[in-house]
Amino acid sequence: MKRLLLVGLLAPVALSACSQGPSGGSERVSVATASEAFCRPTPNGRQMTGCYLTLRTTGPDRLVSVSSPIAGRVEIHESKIESGMMMMTELKAGLPLPADQPVELKPGGNHIMLLGVSEPLTAGQTVPLTLRFEVANPIEVVAEVRQPTAE
Repeated sequence: MKRLLLVGLLAPVALSACSQGPSGGSERVSVATASEAFCRPTPNGRQMTGCYLTLRTTGPDRLVSVSSPIAGRVEIHESKIESGMMMMTELKAGLPLPADQPVELKPGGNHIMLLGVSEPLTAGQTVPLTLRFEVANPIEVVAEVRQPTAE
């Protein structure tokens, strides 16, 4: 009986120790998924293009970086209208992802920008992307190269 009581008392302590991060505090848990990933073909003579997808995380999180072996640099961008002109700016702090809500990266909005693309991208190819998050483990995504569908 004493052993059962001791196990019952120690189990929550052992479980909480498993969820502690390097700082000793409790880590938030988040799992990230991506769907509908695609990148535009590169325009003639250009070494950059946009990629789009829908992200969902199980806990509050942030997309902090993206990498691809076919690009010299990858940035997370926001598009918005300023003074009547479409402007793109890098989201240096990353893209916030609320828990259990889809976040769509799409043409004319938030997107991933591939810069210094090593070879022109044409429709039908694929692009490997590695997405890194503040909390969730990184995920590998394969994006189809195609034009966006008309909405």
